[in-house]
Amino acid sequence: MKYTTTDPAAEPSAVAYKRCTVDLKTGTVSFADVPCRNLEDVLGGFGRSFQDLAQRQIDNAYCDENPLIVNTGLLTGSTAMTAMRTYFSGYSPIKGSKKGLPAAMWSTGSGKFGAKFKWTGLDELIFENRSDVPIYAVIKESDSDPQIELKPAAHLLGLSTHDKIMVLQKDYPDAHFAAIGPAGENWQNNYMGAVALSTENQLKSKEDKCRFAGRGGMGSLMGYKNILALVAQSSDKMAKPSAAVKAANLNVIKGGGSARIQPLSRGGGGGTWAAYDVLQEFHAVPVNNFRPQGNAIPEKLFRENVEKDYDVKVEACYRCGITCHNNISEKNADGSRGEFLAKFDYEPLNLLGTNIGIHDAGQAARLIQLGDNYGMDAISLGVTISYAMAYNERHPATPILNGIKFGDYEKARELIIQAGEGSCPEIGKGSMRLSEQMGETSYAYHVKGLEIAAYQPETNPGYAWAIAGGHMSMGTYGLLTREGKSDIDSWVQGITEDKLHIVGFDMIGLCKFFDIAKGIGTGMVVDCLKSEFNFDVTTDAIRSAVRQAFLRGLALELRQGYTKAEFCIPAEVHEDPNPNIKLPIITYPEFLEQLAKRVWEIFEPELEGILDS
Repeated sequence: MKYTTTDPAAEPSAVAYKRCTVDLKTGTVSFADVPCRNLEDVLGGFGRSFQDLAQRQIDNAYCDENPLIVNTGLLTGSTAMTAMRTYFSGYSPIKGSKKGLPAAMWSTGSGKFGAKFKWTGLDELIFENRSDVPIYAVIKESDSDPQIELKPAAHLLGLSTHDKIMVLQKDYPDAHFAAIGPAGENWQNNYMGAVALSTENQLKSKEDKCRFAGRGGMGSLMGYKNILALVAQSSDKMAKPSAAVKAANLNVIKGGGSARIQPLSRGGGGGTWAAYDVLQEFHAVPVNNFRPQGNAIPEKLFRENVEKDYDVKVEACYRCGITCHNNISEKNADGSRGEFLAKFDYEPLNLLGTNIGIHDAGQAARLIQLGDNYGMDAISLGVTISYAMAYNERHPATPILNGIKFGDYEKARELIIQAGEGSCPEIGKGSMRLSEQMGETSYAYHVKGLEIAAYQPETNPGYAWAIAGGHMSMGTYGLLTREGKSDIDSWVQGITEDKLHIVGFDMIGLCKFFDIAKGIGTGMVVDCLKSEFNFDVTTDAIRSAVRQAFLRGLALELRQGYTKAEFCIPAEVHEDPNPNIKLPIITYPEFLEQLAKRVWEIFEPELEGILDS
C-alpha cells in the first residue's frame, strides 16, 4: 500500500492499494496501484470488496462473472495483536434470496496466511473467470512487485485440507497456505465449502490445526474456479511494536475485549467454550435442533467434564496473547497427551455435538475434525444435519436420508462423508434448500439462507439484520443473555447502531477479540493506525466508514431479491415457543413486528443511493 497523506478519511485517493487480477481462463496476470475511493477502501476487507461486488449483477454464484476476491485489512500483518485476518469475498452459493439470487458474502479466518500474503507486497487478489484444470496459485515477494504464478494441482485433488497444506509445505517451506477440501472440489453438490488457513502450530507440529474461513461457501466458489490452494511466500516482516501499539496490545490482553476469552489460568472463561456455562444458566444452549430441554444434558460437554477423559491444551494464534484455543487430544493411560483430535470452539462443539444429540466429547471432536478435513463450514453442516434429524423425529415412518436420529454418531459421520464427497446434496446445499424440498421450513434454523450460529434465536432477533452470519456481522447475540436487555428500545439501538459495528473487524484485519464489545472505532485502533502508518483518523470517521460498509451490505441483500419478510428468524421460535428457556420472551409476533418496523424506519433512508456512491 502506498500513501502520500496523513488523513485518509479526507484524502482517500492519496492512498493506493496493490491489486493483482488473474484471468483464470487465459492465465493473464495484471497488477495495478488502485486509488482508494473512501475510508472503507482504505480499511480494506469486505469494506472494499463489497463496493466491487456491488458493480456486478450476478444471478448465479457459479458463473464466470462472479469473482473471488482475496484481500486483507489495513492492519493485517502489522504489530497490532490479532492482526492476522484474510478475507474471501464473492456471491455466495449457499446464501441467497427466495428469488434464487445469490447474496454477496465474505468469510474470514486467522492463521499466518494473511500476514504472509500482505508481506509479499500485495493487498488484494481477484480471480476472474474459471480455470479449465485444477491449479494452485503462488503469491511471492520479489525485489520489485509481488509475483503470481499458476501451477497445476492435479496431485492435490481429493486430499483433505490438512493434507493439501502438508504436501505444499514440502515445496514451499517458508510459506503459508489457504486450501479447500474435497467439499469445495465437489462444488456442484456442496455449497458450504470452507477455506482452510495454515497456522504456525500446524506447520511445526504437523497436526491438523488449521483455521477456517468457513461461512458462505467461499471454498465452494474457489472450487468452482478450479483453485485448490493459495501459497503466500515471503520473508517475515514483523517489526517490533511501538510504545503505543504495546499499550494497545496489553489492553487487548487485560481489557474488556478479550478478558472473558482468556484461559482459566488467567482468570478468563477458557475460550469461546465458556459460552456453554453462560448459556446453560438460562437453559439456552441449543439441544436437538435448537430445542433446549431444560435439563443438565449440555453439561456433559462442560470443560470440567471433558477434562476427565481427554487432554485439553490451551494455545494461541501467531504472536497473540489472548490464547483462546482449546485443543483436544486423547489422554493416554499414564495421563500423558495422546493423539490430537480437534480444536473446541463453542459453535462447532455445540452444532456437531449437543445440538445433534452427541454428548460424548470424543465423538464430537471426531465429527468436527471430519468436517474440517473435508473443508466444510461447521455451522452450516451441523445445522443442516440437525434439521434432518428433526424431520425424521417428526416422521418416524418415512425418514429421509439414512434415517438419522438425534445422537446417532455413526449416521452423522456417514452424512458428513457423503456431503464432503458430493454424494449427499441434501446436506451439502444447506438447510434452506432441504427444508423447502421437504415442505417443512419452520424449524430450519437459517436466516436468509445462511445457517445460524449456536445461539438460540429466542435470545437474538438481531439475527435478521446480520449481513454475513448471525454472530459475526451483528453483535446482538449477547444483548439478552449477557446484558439483560429485553426492551424494544435497547434492541433497536443495538441493531441500528451499537452492535452492527462488530463488522468493522472484518474490514481492518483484526480479530473480533481485539475489542469485541466496542468495535474498531476506538482510541486503541486510532493509536495503532497512527503508529503503523502515521494516519490521523478519528474514531467518528472510523465508525462512519463501518456504518457505510454495513449499510452497503444491507442494500446488496435487497438488490439481490430479498424481501423484508425474509429478514426474520425461524418461524418455530414464535409458532411453538420453548418454555424451557428461562429468559424474558422477546420473540413473540408483536415484538418482532414492532422491532422490524422501527429498524427499517432508521435504515431505509440511509440505504437510498448507497450502491451508487
